[in-house]
Amino acid sequence: MGDGRHVPVLLAEAVAALSIRTGGTYVDGTFGRGGHSRAMLDAPGRAARVVAIDRDPAAEAAASGIADPRFTFRRAWFSELPAVLAGLGIAAVDGVLLDLGVSSPQIDDPERGFSFRTDGPLDMRMDPARGESAAEYLARADARELTEVLRDYGEERFAQSIAGAIVAARALAPIVRTRQLAAIVAQAVGSRPRGDWGQDPATRTFQALRILVNRELTELSQVLPRVVPLLGEGGRLAVISFHSLEDRIVKRFFAHASQPFGGDPRLARLAIRESALPGAPLALVGRAIRASAEETAANPRARSAMLRVAERTAHPVPPGFATASVAA
Repeated sequence: MGDGRHVPVLLAEAVAALSIRTGGTYVDGTFGRGGHSRAMLDAPGRAARVVAIDRDPAAEAAASGIADPRFTFRRAWFSELPAVLAGLGIAAVDGVLLDLGVSSPQIDDPERGFSFRTDGPLDMRMDPARGESAAEYLARADARELTEVLRDYGEERFAQSIAGAIVAARALAPIVRTRQLAAIVAQAVGSRPRGDWGQDPATRTFQALRILVNRELTELSQVLPRVVPLLGEGGRLAVISFHSLEDRIVKRFFAHASQPFGGDPRLARLAIRESALPGAPLALVGRAIRASAEETAANPRARSAMLRVAERTAHPVPPGFATASVAA
């Protein structure tokens, strides 16, 4: 179960979805604290190799605790997965799991700046060595850009009011602490009713900034088509999402890649018999899976989790498929 603090969501369902085979090679695309990787290594199918990646230095430190010779960790982003596998001499894998959630240790560490529950530096980067922090972004973005980010990534109804409050506040003092930002948002929203019962006014603002700073939707849109050519026939791609923005991308990608023309709209517009079109590179496996009532009761984080699974077919991947990003 990882480091004892982080409980992986849909653990049994995700590992079962990969249908681990004896001698197969599998990828844990978000190592976190290692719950999924350990479960893959312990699965009855007896995988020959598990490769895990994560951009978080704390995840890299946690990975050093797995001594199994079948396990390999590389610090990398989603979009770098093909290069990681190539560097390891791996041409094809039998399954890839992408868990898109933020781990509990990340949220609980005040120094990471992911949460407003405790005060800390306003950072939010999963990889502190790359990109700008949330504080750096807030120092330079204008009100219009902030409004778009809060609306598009946080689905925040009061985006314009919050953006205006941020711009006004930073004119008086730099916004560099989590509680400082949360107070600004709370004042901007005031007593207006929230869409979600009991939700803190700053929840959606923090979500939006975290997604932006870490390029979460961009990374997801890039990695999905890049994974497909790496899967051997019958290999599985399993993705666990935690909010509608992520799930929408995954659902749309799976729908396109499971069409006879591999989701290429250019071929779809041609007057060609379906039987003459290139076969679909992916086939959907069952319906989306949600956490059970028992898991949700034990772990509230599981409430919004959604697991979608697809399997690689024998059909070739259409030209240009791997280099195209999925529209958000």
